[in-house]
Amino acid sequence: MTEMEILRLLDYAVYIVSSVLLTVWVGHTLYRNGRPFLVSVFKEDGLADSVNRLLVVGFYLVNFGAAAILINTGGTPDNLADMLKQTVTRIGAVLLVLGFMHFNNLMILRAIRRRDKPMPPINYNPYQQPAPGA
Repeated sequence: MTEMEILRLLDYAVYIVSSVLLTVWVGHTLYRNGRPFLVSVFKEDGLADSVNRLLVVGFYLVNFGAAAILINTGGTPDNLADMLKQTVTRIGAVLLVLGFMHFNNLMILRAIRRRDKPMPPINYNPYQQPAPGA
């Protein structure tokens, strides 16, 4: 095996391990800390737990899929510095995908939550005292 092939295999190993660890850590953190938010959105523990599990499965599928596609970016590194540069760039892309997925989930759940809350009247002013006799 040539030095470039060894660097490429090392690059793959570092990238795969770090992508899996980051994705599992973020997914577990979102699953654990997202439950109270989902309960407040859906008002039912069972429904919130089911949605939470489905969101985590979708999160894993999208992120592992993106990581698998990104492994083919970059060429064969000529030296250790090139290998590190390519690996860090791909890990950065995985982190961006993780952040984008999290942000999109929050925006969708926020929209669901806002849809279920009644809107205040158009001329509502919380600082205005009610008129006498009203």
